[in-house]
Amino acid sequence: MVVNRWGARFMGRRIPCALGRGGITAQKREGDGASPAGIWRLIGGMYRADRLRAPAIAPGGPPLAPAGHRDLWSDDPRDPAYNRHIRAHAHPFSHERLRRSDSLYDIVLFSDWNRPEAIPGAGSAIFVHLWRRPRFPTAGCIAFARADLAWILARWTPKSRIFVSAYSG
Repeated sequence: MVVNRWGARFMGRRIPCALGRGGITAQKREGDGASPAGIWRLIGGMYRADRLRAPAIAPGGPPLAPAGHRDLWSDDPRDPAYNRHIRAHAHPFSHERLRRSDSLYDIVLFSDWNRPEAIPGAGSAIFVHLWRRPRFPTAGCIAFARADLAWILARWTPKSRIFVSAYSG
Protein backbone atom coordinates (compact mmCIF):
# COMPACT_ATOMS: atom_id res chain seq x y z
CA MET A 1 0.00 0.00 0.00
CA VAL A 2 1.38 3.38 -1.00
CA VAL A 3 0.29 6.28 1.20
CA ASN A 4 0.89 9.99 0.62
CA ARG A 5 -0.91 13.18 1.56
CA TRP A 6 -3.56 12.54 -1.10
CA GLY A 7 -4.58 9.09 0.15
CA ALA A 8 -3.65 5.44 -0.25
CA ARG A 9 -3.41 2.99 -3.15
CA PHE A 10 -3.72 -0.71 -2.47
CA MET A 11 -4.34 -3.56 -4.92
CA GLY A 12 -5.34 -1.15 -7.69
CA ARG A 13 -7.80 0.76 -5.55
CA ARG A 14 -7.54 4.38 -4.36
CA ILE A 15 -8.60 4.72 -0.76
CA PRO A 16 -9.07 7.98 1.15
CA CYS A 17 -7.24 8.17 4.46
CA ALA A 18 -6.25 10.57 7.19
CA LEU A 19 -2.65 11.20 8.24
CA GLY A 20 -0.91 12.99 11.08
CA ARG A 21 -1.68 16.64 11.74
CA GLY A 22 2.07 17.31 11.32
CA GLY A 23 2.11 15.90 7.78
CA ILE A 24 4.64 13.27 6.72
CA THR A 25 8.18 13.45 8.08
CA ALA A 26 11.46 11.63 7.61
CA GLN A 27 12.55 12.80 11.11
CA LYS A 28 9.82 11.37 13.36
CA ARG A 29 9.88 12.51 17.00
CA GLU A 30 7.56 11.63 19.85
CA GLY A 31 4.63 14.04 20.03
CA ASP A 32 5.24 15.83 16.70
CA GLY A 33 1.90 14.67 15.30
CA ALA A 34 3.52 13.59 12.03
CA SER A 35 3.20 10.32 10.16
CA PRO A 36 6.65 8.82 9.63
CA ALA A 37 7.84 8.28 6.06
CA GLY A 38 9.09 4.78 5.48
CA ILE A 39 8.04 1.21 4.95
CA TRP A 40 5.96 -0.42 7.67
CA ARG A 41 4.67 -3.90 8.33
CA LEU A 42 1.49 -4.66 10.25
CA ILE A 43 2.38 -6.93 13.16
CA GLY A 44 -0.94 -7.37 14.95
CA GLY A 45 -3.88 -5.50 16.31
CA MET A 46 -7.04 -5.41 18.34
CA TYR A 47 -10.75 -4.87 17.86
CA ARG A 48 -13.71 -4.04 20.10
CA ALA A 49 -15.51 -7.38 20.36
CA ASP A 50 -18.36 -5.69 22.22
CA ARG A 51 -19.02 -3.45 19.20
CA LEU A 52 -18.27 -5.64 16.18
CA ARG A 53 -17.46 -9.15 15.07
CA ALA A 54 -13.83 -10.04 14.45
CA PRO A 55 -12.86 -8.53 11.09
CA ALA A 56 -12.18 -10.94 8.23
CA ILE A 57 -8.42 -11.30 7.80
CA ALA A 58 -6.60 -12.70 4.78
CA PRO A 59 -4.61 -15.91 5.47
CA GLY A 60 -1.37 -14.88 7.18
CA GLY A 61 -2.68 -11.36 7.85
CA PRO A 62 -1.93 -9.58 11.11
CA PRO A 63 -3.36 -11.43 14.13
CA LEU A 64 -6.15 -9.58 15.93
CA ALA A 65 -7.30 -10.00 19.52
CA PRO A 66 -10.24 -8.51 21.41
CA ALA A 67 -9.27 -5.29 23.22
CA GLY A 68 -9.75 -5.38 26.97
CA HIS A 69 -9.76 -2.78 29.71
CA ARG A 70 -6.14 -3.60 30.62
CA ASP A 71 -4.72 -3.20 27.09
CA LEU A 72 -2.41 -0.19 26.91
CA TRP A 73 0.38 1.06 24.64
CA SER A 74 3.36 2.88 26.18
CA ASP A 75 4.20 6.21 24.53
CA ASP A 76 6.64 7.47 27.19
CA PRO A 77 10.31 7.45 26.07
CA ARG A 78 11.34 6.98 29.74
CA ASP A 79 9.37 3.75 30.03
CA PRO A 80 11.33 0.48 29.66
CA ALA A 81 8.23 -0.77 27.76
CA TYR A 82 8.28 2.23 25.35
CA ASN A 83 6.39 1.58 22.11
CA ARG A 84 5.03 -1.73 23.36
CA HIS A 85 1.65 -3.26 24.11
CA ILE A 86 1.26 -3.76 27.83
CA ARG A 87 -1.51 -5.23 29.97
CA ALA A 88 -2.05 -3.44 33.25
CA HIS A 89 -4.81 -1.92 35.36
CA ALA A 90 -2.57 1.08 36.00
CA HIS A 91 0.75 2.12 34.49
CA PRO A 92 3.07 4.78 35.95
CA PHE A 93 4.23 6.01 32.54
CA SER A 94 2.32 7.85 29.80
CA HIS A 95 0.29 5.46 27.65
CA GLU A 96 -2.69 5.09 25.33
CA ARG A 97 -5.69 2.95 26.13
CA LEU A 98 -6.37 0.50 23.31
CA ARG A 99 -10.00 0.14 24.37
CA ARG A 100 -11.28 3.66 23.81
CA SER A 101 -14.71 5.09 24.48
CA ASP A 102 -14.88 6.53 20.94
CA SER A 103 -14.77 4.35 17.84
CA LEU A 104 -11.25 5.17 16.58
CA TYR A 105 -9.76 1.93 17.91
CA ASP A 106 -12.73 -0.32 17.24
CA ILE A 107 -10.16 -1.76 14.83
CA VAL A 108 -6.54 -0.80 15.55
CA LEU A 109 -3.55 -2.34 13.80
CA PHE A 110 -0.02 -2.14 15.18
CA SER A 111 2.80 -1.18 12.83
CA ASP A 112 6.45 -2.08 13.24
CA TRP A 113 7.45 1.61 13.26
CA ASN A 114 10.40 2.04 15.71
CA ARG A 115 10.40 -1.67 16.51
CA PRO A 116 11.53 -4.21 17.58
CA GLU A 117 14.18 -2.24 19.48
CA ALA A 118 12.48 1.09 20.13
CA ILE A 119 14.66 4.19 20.11
CA PRO A 120 13.32 6.44 22.88
CA GLY A 121 11.74 9.57 21.43
CA ALA A 122 11.67 8.32 17.81
CA GLY A 123 7.91 7.87 17.83
CA SER A 124 5.49 5.35 19.25
CA ALA A 125 1.96 4.08 18.77
CA ILE A 126 2.00 4.50 14.99
CA PHE A 127 -1.17 2.60 14.21
CA VAL A 128 -3.63 2.03 11.40
CA HIS A 129 -7.13 2.64 12.75
CA LEU A 130 -10.57 4.05 12.00
CA TRP A 131 -10.92 7.71 11.19
CA ARG A 132 -12.94 10.28 13.05
CA ARG A 133 -14.20 11.66 9.72
CA PRO A 134 -12.70 12.05 6.23
CA ARG A 135 -9.22 13.60 6.23
CA PHE A 136 -9.50 14.66 9.90
CA PRO A 137 -5.87 14.55 11.11
CA THR A 138 -4.51 11.91 13.46
CA ALA A 139 -1.65 12.13 15.95
CA GLY A 140 0.63 10.42 13.39
CA CYS A 141 -1.27 7.26 12.50
CA ILE A 142 -3.04 6.35 9.26
CA ALA A 143 -6.83 6.24 9.56
CA PHE A 144 -9.48 4.87 7.23
CA ALA A 145 -13.24 4.53 6.99
CA ARG A 146 -14.46 1.29 8.59
CA ALA A 147 -15.48 -0.32 5.28
CA ASP A 148 -12.14 0.54 3.66
CA LEU A 149 -10.10 -0.79 6.59
CA ALA A 150 -12.13 -4.02 6.53
CA TRP A 151 -11.48 -4.32 2.78
CA ILE A 152 -7.73 -3.81 3.33
CA LEU A 153 -7.58 -6.38 6.16
CA ALA A 154 -9.36 -9.00 4.07
CA ARG A 155 -6.58 -8.68 1.46
CA TRP A 156 -3.48 -8.02 3.57
CA THR A 157 -0.83 -10.74 3.25
CA PRO A 158 2.47 -11.39 5.03
CA LYS A 159 4.24 -9.77 2.05
CA SER A 160 2.12 -6.60 2.16
CA ARG A 161 3.74 -3.38 3.36
CA ILE A 162 2.73 0.22 3.95
CA PHE A 163 4.97 2.64 2.07
CA VAL A 164 4.47 6.15 3.44
CA SER A 165 5.87 8.65 0.98
CA ALA A 166 6.37 12.37 1.34
CA TYR A 167 6.29 12.54 -2.47
CA SER A 168 2.81 13.56 -3.56
CA GLY A 169 3.07 13.21 -7.34
